[in-house]
Amino acid sequence: MEILTYPDERLKGEALPVEQFDDELRQFIVELDAFMRTQPGGSGIAAPQVGRKQRVCIVDLTGMTRGKRKKPIPNQGRLLLINPEITEWDGFELGREGCMSVPDYTGNVIRATQIRFTAQDEWGELHHYESEGFEARAIQHEADHLDGLLFLDRLVSRRSDLFQRKKR
Repeated sequence: MEILTYPDERLKGEALPVEQFDDELRQFIVELDAFMRTQPGGSGIAAPQVGRKQRVCIVDLTGMTRGKRKKPIPNQGRLLLINPEITEWDGFELGREGCMSVPDYTGNVIRATQIRFTAQDEWGELHHYESEGFEARAIQHEADHLDGLLFLDRLVSRRSDLFQRKKR
């Protein structure tokens, strides 16, 4: 697998809903998850980022910390989200985001601070979730990929909200 990067046109356009929950899909999910973990900062990935136009994404903030005191980020562990749909959102907050598909930049994006959503698992079973804070931001970010959006599309201003990433 390889990450498609901006301005690759394959990152645009809406991904198709998953309708077949079979062994091939489950194998793809295993490979996508393993690939995500090899990437710097790999806390989330969406199928369109690797060229697969299906509504599949993974968010896993397990072990992630933030701030000078390295406080753990509250999260629900690994979330496999197939055909996710955000059904409610509340509150808004400006926060900095980065993306494997936009490796050289980060940007300030406004996102809901609390969300409720549904998603199917690899067997097709529907689940209901609630999330808040950074995890809610990550879920919204990955769900945007399924609609052909990058964080660049949500910047209020490219002049004041886009920043060159420091080299690692």
